[in-house]
Amino acid sequence: MLDSNSTSADLAPPGATATLDDQPRRIADFDTLPEALDYAALGRRGMNFHDARGNLERAYPYSQLREDALANARRFIGLGLAPGDRIALVAETGPEFAAAFFGAVYAGVWPVPLPLPTSFGGRHAYVDQLKVQLCSCDPSLLLVPPEFAEMAAEAAVEIPVRDWDSLALVEESDSSLPKADPDAIAYLQYSSGSTRFPHGVAVSHRGLLENLRSHGIGVGLRDTDRCVSWLPWYHDMGLVGCMLSPLALQASSDYLRTEDFARRPLAWLDLISRNPGTSVSYSPTFGYDICARRMSSQTRAEDRFDLSRWRIAGNGADMIRPDVMQAFVDAFAQAGFNASAFCPSYGLAEATLAVSLMPPGEGIRVELVEENKLSGGEPGEDEGPRRYRAIVNCGKPVLGMEVEVRGEDGSSLPDRGIGRIYVRGGAVMVGYFRDEESTSACLSPDGWLDTGDMGYLSGGYIFIVGRAKDMIIINGRNYWPQDIEWAVEQLPGFKSGDIAAFAITGPSGEETPAVLVHCRVSDPKERGRLRDDIRARVHAITGITAVIELVPPRTLPRTSSGKLSRTKARSLYLSGEIQPYDIAA
Repeated sequence: MLDSNSTSADLAPPGATATLDDQPRRIADFDTLPEALDYAALGRRGMNFHDARGNLERAYPYSQLREDALANARRFIGLGLAPGDRIALVAETGPEFAAAFFGAVYAGVWPVPLPLPTSFGGRHAYVDQLKVQLCSCDPSLLLVPPEFAEMAAEAAVEIPVRDWDSLALVEESDSSLPKADPDAIAYLQYSSGSTRFPHGVAVSHRGLLENLRSHGIGVGLRDTDRCVSWLPWYHDMGLVGCMLSPLALQASSDYLRTEDFARRPLAWLDLISRNPGTSVSYSPTFGYDICARRMSSQTRAEDRFDLSRWRIAGNGADMIRPDVMQAFVDAFAQAGFNASAFCPSYGLAEATLAVSLMPPGEGIRVELVEENKLSGGEPGEDEGPRRYRAIVNCGKPVLGMEVEVRGEDGSSLPDRGIGRIYVRGGAVMVGYFRDEESTSACLSPDGWLDTGDMGYLSGGYIFIVGRAKDMIIINGRNYWPQDIEWAVEQLPGFKSGDIAAFAITGPSGEETPAVLVHCRVSDPKERGRLRDDIRARVHAITGITAVIELVPPRTLPRTSSGKLSRTKARSLYLSGEIQPYDIAA
């Protein structure tokens, strides 16, 4: 049943905020984030929060968000907070976080979204991580959902902690709110992989709005579009791409909590199916992988889902796997999913979010590149059989973003020359918070950002081949860990995320590749055979002999956004915190 403010022509799910609106749409052409919310609040669109089964729990119009945010801004001022102070916010997907985030922005205070405990391996790991990030951003206040207050207090020590409920009891100041400066910092964004030495990316209002505008233009936003998302709001794709972008573009959004998606991933596709308009929805590769694997052979996708109106199926935040994307198409084509809806992208927090987007409708496109070339050699240099890897096209640079690929000597490479990716544009970060050394190490005086990623340009499109820091160098030869991991995944019973490859130092001081593999086999003899099969497979595909270690399921660490963390896996393995199964030689 539609609410009193909706009509059937709104193309909105029952009870949700409107999809269509008479308010003229502006494509994020604002100077500051408060201006964007002020304008969005004049219309009937907004946020919509759903339970684990995808049922609407609360519609939250942008007009109500603005009212709550202004009240919070006056409360923050009443607590003595001043422009430039930081407020750390545990980023639970819900109206309380949104109102606190924008309240901080209205007050000139810098909100700092931090992860939920469900992203880490237990209470102690979460508390330790929170301590590190709080020490880095040095906030004047930590805001948390009530159920996490005890853990937050343990991590915060000398920082005042409040939960959403107690914030509502703070008396509002009658002081006037500061006017936002377009060049001032809007918020701090921590990378999902931040561990011992986290970097808070300082994002200005001007840089943010430029990136949001380029995103709206890049996806060709339509009046019928709604954003549907389960991505966490402490990660740049979730915060910028799926919370701030819809607001700055005056589009309604439908949200699942990340932990609910993890338990019931197909609820994401249920939400998209129920949207009578067109859907814009993003996920890293593993989200598509989980959904394809959850489809029971006893259930036909077309009996449950209607994905024919999914217009933009964004993919980014990690290496894009063409085989996983094809498996998703195979699982859901009968439910109306069109492969041309796939929208590969490339971005990073240091560029606010988007660096490149595939033009809508072009879908997944790949190029086959000889592995020898990916490793720094010349095609055909080896005498053995040639092996190729499919590299996904990540689209064209968004409006206002320059991209260069440079060689080891810093010179710009021609098309299809593989090197380090540099980007420049108004959306590139101001710098890392209170870390001039790290800022100067990656950001040049003339504004070029060293992304740390390797790839190449071809015909104006960007292709990513891997992270420079993940490269394994054996006897002067370069190997990409994902090539080793994908080799193991070809064996029965393994999936993405079951394998982590990295370099270790051998007994004689030489670099040796180590491969940790989740093992679900209990018989010792079977484990021995499995280890030998994996070693043989890695050698057959890559030509290297690796140390193979079988580890218990769910042992390999992930970042707060769900990506495999090879760096942390290596650290835990070398420290003895990851204990492999003991297998007789």
